[in-house]
Amino acid sequence: MSFNQSNSIRLKKSDSERAQVGPGAVQFSDPLGVASCQLTCRLLLQWLISQQIPQFEDVKFEAASLLSELYCQENSVDAAKPLLRKAIQISQQTPYWHCRLLFQLAQLHTLEKDLVSACDLLGVGAEYARVVGSEYTRALFLLSKGMLLLMERKLQEVHPLLTLCGQIVENWQGNPIQKESLRVFFLVLQVTHYLDAGQVKSVKPCLKQLQQCIQTISTLHDDEILPSNPADLFHWLPKEHMCVLVYLVTVMHSMQAGYLEKAQKYTDKALMQLEKLKMLDCSPILSSFQVILLEHIIMCRLVTGHKATALQEISQVCQLCQQSPRLFSNHAAQLHTLLGLYCISVNCMDNAEAQFTTALRLTTHQELWAFIVTNLASVYIREGNRHQELYSLLERINPDHNFPVSSHCLRAAAFYIRGLFSFFQGRYNEAKRFLRETLKMSNAEDLNRLTACSLVLLGHIFYVLGNHRESNNMVVPAMQLASKIPDMSVQLWSSALLRDLNKACGNAIDAHEAAQMHQNFSQQLLQDHIEACSLPEHNLITWTDGPPPVQFQAQNGPTTSLASLL
Repeated sequence: MSFNQSNSIRLKKSDSERAQVGPGAVQFSDPLGVASCQLTCRLLLQWLISQQIPQFEDVKFEAASLLSELYCQENSVDAAKPLLRKAIQISQQTPYWHCRLLFQLAQLHTLEKDLVSACDLLGVGAEYARVVGSEYTRALFLLSKGMLLLMERKLQEVHPLLTLCGQIVENWQGNPIQKESLRVFFLVLQVTHYLDAGQVKSVKPCLKQLQQCIQTISTLHDDEILPSNPADLFHWLPKEHMCVLVYLVTVMHSMQAGYLEKAQKYTDKALMQLEKLKMLDCSPILSSFQVILLEHIIMCRLVTGHKATALQEISQVCQLCQQSPRLFSNHAAQLHTLLGLYCISVNCMDNAEAQFTTALRLTTHQELWAFIVTNLASVYIREGNRHQELYSLLERINPDHNFPVSSHCLRAAAFYIRGLFSFFQGRYNEAKRFLRETLKMSNAEDLNRLTACSLVLLGHIFYVLGNHRESNNMVVPAMQLASKIPDMSVQLWSSALLRDLNKACGNAIDAHEAAQMHQNFSQQLLQDHIEACSLPEHNLITWTDGPPPVQFQAQNGPTTSLASLL
């Protein structure tokens, strides 16, 4: 689940230097008064825009910007777009306003998911900024375009664009905090690009640079000296927002790599910072950051055996989405995917299938689609009687032939799912081939969870085949890695295998120790299972349509089988 926010360019020009023509200057306590005020402001703004007085340029373009925002608030986007286009057409002699209006129209197209038009406008802005001698704002336009190209998965266009951006950022000599903010923007794009591709090991140098960069920027004094070039009067994000963003991409990396305690540590830091910021700032991007952080930590909780906490955090995401239709629209598929993963963890397979099917219907994101299909395939494998549907899914995520996405991590997971299915079919040699491919790929990029899962499954295969020595060689490192992550399910599985292996080899003391570990893991998972299924929020597993439910009815107790845990 990758970070894909729309353009967040902000204005650096102080309010005192801009015309104050905002429609919020007067407040009324009755609806007719509000409507009258809005009509008056609209007429005033339209009149201001129509004037041809040279000294009136700033006020006119400010009016166009405000009126377009007013139209958008009223869901009259079709009225806002021609207004902005007209203002852009006549503002070419006013660099600040020309750039600002281009950013505004590009953001409007992005919110409508018309990324092609948004990219075109950002390209126009980059060329205009170059002509008026603003390499800084040129970089902002190009980085914004690069972000949208990444969202569209146009990787062949992204690579040369990011190379050009890197050169511009390094060569630009100006305000230190503006330069470092450009570097943060550039490095965030590079890191998210690597993470989208599932390249957890390859991203480490970029991530380290990003973390060093945010440390540098936090020590710089943000002076209010305005740049001499009016086209430079922009900045990307406030320092505090950038800090949260760096925490966020660090959490994303830790989650993919299987460093779940580290992910928890940075999530706690980021959420604490967000709570402080939201007291003073109602920017929608903060809620987006919060939701993405929660999405990742929920997956961590499910792996570490904290289902009840994960369920409460899923409910928290629902509450955040209830407050913003746009936030829900952007995260509905992820929310149903998380519920599907929770359903698997409590052995509610029918509900898991329904949640994943809903998520597939809602998403257009290729990587998320492949992730959902992979997990849905695991549901069908565990059910054991869905062969036709399973074969259809496996053909769509065939890692040997035309895999639908470029993600290294997802392709490795597809090999694992093939190996798991072959294991349940009793085709052990085929299963070993798939699992060795998973191991090769996961070791190449430090995908620790996939490595642990592959090792324990290989250990199980060797145990079934009677090769106890080779089984032990797989299960012991699987247990060590699972303890480091920590992955409760793999620990449970590994301890059961170690118990049986040592018993078969006559190692009574080691067998007793492994049996005790298995009992402890079983009890922890059982207790968490009962707690999660007893929560009112457990009823979320039945929600598959419309906005998130507002209230939940309490459960009398767990309603799902615990056999799979023991």
